[in-house]
Amino acid sequence: MIKRTLLLSLLLASGSIQAQDPANNVAKPILDSLCMTCHGTDGNNWVEKGGGVFGKTDGGADSPKLAGQHAEYLYKQMREFKGVDGNPPVRSNAIMNGMIAMLADDASMKAAAEFYAAQKLQPSAADASHAETVATGQKIWRAGVASKGIPACASCHGPAGKGMAAQYPALAGQFPEYLETQMKAFRDGARDNDPAKMMRDIALKMTDPEIKAVTNFAAGLR
Repeated sequence: MIKRTLLLSLLLASGSIQAQDPANNVAKPILDSLCMTCHGTDGNNWVEKGGGVFGKTDGGADSPKLAGQHAEYLYKQMREFKGVDGNPPVRSNAIMNGMIAMLADDASMKAAAEFYAAQKLQPSAADASHAETVATGQKIWRAGVASKGIPACASCHGPAGKGMAAQYPALAGQFPEYLETQMKAFRDGARDNDPAKMMRDIALKMTDPEIKAVTNFAAGLR
């Protein structure tokens, strides 16, 4: 009797866990069919090639790590890649616009965002070999550049680069190449989905070496 009661309790607990995590059930087919090639099986841009061996996908500048990112931020970006209420996409990217267009509904985007947010980030490796570059990046991250009106990155993205919900993404451990590409896209106007033109205004004031230094520093945060 005790064994039967214990078994029933375990089965009920298992069912409860599955019921509380519907995002995995909805997201898995989406990830396997649309997202895995670029973002990996768990949002770290790594895919299993067989025999327990993992190989890196084409990541870096084009495909960011999604694991551990805020679900609200991921959902916002997906909506802006897709376009809603009959409006054209707010964020333009030839690959992502096409991929997101194949997501059937809002629930699918939310499920995918929640799945990736729940995964553990495997941080990328920043280049710490150039002390001067690291020092410059650290200074911009922590204090900005007052003479140019550049605020500290940490004021929005947090001292450790963890970000804040929908508005400010986590940057710590991201590919430095991706962060650099996005900063230059903001500066050049190729990306314009930042609230109140905040990132565009900041990026316009930054040189290539400053962008490279601070994005590399952000990638090295843990």
